[in-house]
Amino acid sequence: MADTRIPPRVVLLDIEGTTLPVAFVHKVLFPYARKHLPALLEQRENPVVQEALAQIAQAAPGVPPLEQLERWMTEDAKVAPLKSLQGLCWQQGYEKGELEAQLYPDVEPTLKAWKAAGLTLAVYSSGSEAAQKLIYGYTEQGNLTSLFSAFFDLRVGGKKSAQSYRHILEQSGWQGQDVLFLSDVVAELDAAAQAGLRVCQIARPEDGTVAGTTHPVAQSLPQAGQMFGLPEGA
Repeated sequence: MADTRIPPRVVLLDIEGTTLPVAFVHKVLFPYARKHLPALLEQRENPVVQEALAQIAQAAPGVPPLEQLERWMTEDAKVAPLKSLQGLCWQQGYEKGELEAQLYPDVEPTLKAWKAAGLTLAVYSSGSEAAQKLIYGYTEQGNLTSLFSAFFDLRVGGKKSAQSYRHILEQSGWQGQDVLFLSDVVAELDAAAQAGLRVCQIARPEDGTVAGTTHPVAQSLPQAGQMFGLPEGA
């Protein structure tokens, strides 16, 4: 059992609903990808596209790739070929200046304060590692990717599986009691806690997140930091 008097040394962060409004993902990123995926699939020489097409053919034999991708997008499925192609779409959009991530106002100063205090910061999201780096690389506050020491995606497993968090601990060498996982999704927190991590739900009023009853709950990163003895941002 972790000594709650000792602050965590690592903060592992979800993105959507935790550091970035859900609306940005669902009203900006997803529609952008849906619009540009048809043209992207024509880039057959791109190795990311080639690999994704092969994965789609394996997962849905005989189904036209775009049709399957649209089905997955409608279902908000967490599948690797969709995530990698969405990430490539977004990369091109960010590089063209058509996309810019809109983080919650408390995120940048809080993360900088935690980093300056010596904490290790990492990301775990169902979006691909490339997509994660794009979000933090093209924010309204500039490029924040240097704040993070690691990015984890579905390659370690689904976020509602305790084994995924064990994989993260194995890959990073961290001890569970030293890691604080922040997410808006109770099922993800359940899984992380089962793997021995400390957890806190971020229930943003702006997103209408329903607070759970089994884990600590905060409405912002600074509030979560106060609960676990972390330094405050500017």
